[in-house]
This record gives sequence, structure tokens and C-alpha cells, in this order.
Amino acid sequence: MTDNTWLNRWDERYSSEEFAYGTEPNNYLREMLTQLTPGKILFPAEGEGRNAVFAATQGWEVSAFDISANGRNKALQLAEQLGTTIDYQVGELSALNYQEQQFDAIALIYAHFPGDIKSSIHQMLNQYLRKGGFIIFEAFSKSHLEYIAKNEKVGGPKDIESLFSIEEIKADFPDYDSIELTETEIELNEGLFHNGTGSVIRFVGQKTI
Repeated sequence: MTDNTWLNRWDERYSSEEFAYGTEPNNYLREMLTQLTPGKILFPAEGEGRNAVFAATQGWEVSAFDISANGRNKALQLAEQLGTTIDYQVGELSALNYQEQQFDAIALIYAHFPGDIKSSIHQMLNQYLRKGGFIIFEAFSKSHLEYIAKNEKVGGPKDIESLFSIEEIKADFPDYDSIELTETEIELNEGLFHNGTGSVIRFVGQKTI
């Protein structure tokens, strides 16, 4: 069940005319998608749609979801501006009607779920990816708390349970060939809320079973 505080937080963040994280795609996502053959891709916790809409402009058949209706509205607005379309649902993953092995790729870009449900969501998503499909993942690491302490403008969750470790990613996605799995320091310049130096986990994995 979605906590109303959590829902209200994201609806409020996406309520202004300006895009919270900008309209340009995440750099890592852009780089990884150009190396894959377009197919069906899912964007969980997709917010205002910058990454999903970019994928659609590159020939992908895009599905996305988030708990925020405000996020969806802005994503569809952005898609229209760029002359493309995406399928965007609002709701919790367990209530949505995705099918087993429906997708060729799943992109988790700063998809920070509450700590008590994040692993179960990853395991659910795993069912929707076909054998041979790809996970593309970038999100803040547990080390990132030190970076927030120095510069709040870099953004990201302030509770360690919502942040990620390499060990957690290995545990959540065990049936994958790891193409890349690393913790690294990067410079972020994404809209209003991701600005400065941060620590992230990056993962690209190909599903083996």
C-alpha cells in the first residue's frame, strides 16, 4: 500500500511547470541504450518521463509507470512535444498488468523505492524481463549520504535503506551476466534536484534464465 506521504511528496515535486530533473535523458541510460537493438522497454518509477520519452525517440516501444499522476501528465506532454508516444500507467507495480517476459529491457534510473519494498519490486520486475533481456540501472549508493551532507543540491534519499549497494544488486538480480556492476563517483546536472558530485551504483546485466 502506498504511503500517502510518499505519494504527496512526488505529486508535489512534479506539480510545477518546470521539470524537476530536466527533460534530457540520464547520461548513462543514453549511453547504454545506443548499444542495444530497440525493442520493448519498461521504465519503473519514471516520474516526468525524460528517460522514457528519449527511448521512444530512439525507436523503442516504451512502457512506464509511477505513483504520481502529475509525473504522468508531464511525461505525456513531453512525448507530445517530441512527436512520440509512450504507454504510461499510474499505480503500484503489483496492481499493474504487465506480463511475464514482456520486455527486452528494463531501465531503473534513480528508481528509489522505500527500503522495505525495494528488493521485492526488483524481484517482481525480474519476471517481466525475457531471457536474454537487459537491466540498465543507475541509482545512488549507500556512500551517497556523505555527499548529501556536503551538498544537498545533489539530491537523493537521506535514509540509507533506500540507497543501494553492490551486494544488494547481486542479491536482487542473481540470474544475470553482469556486463557492468560498479560503485562510482559522478557529476550530476539534471534539472533542479540532481546537481553536484554524487556516488552511484551502475549495473548492466543480461538475464540468463
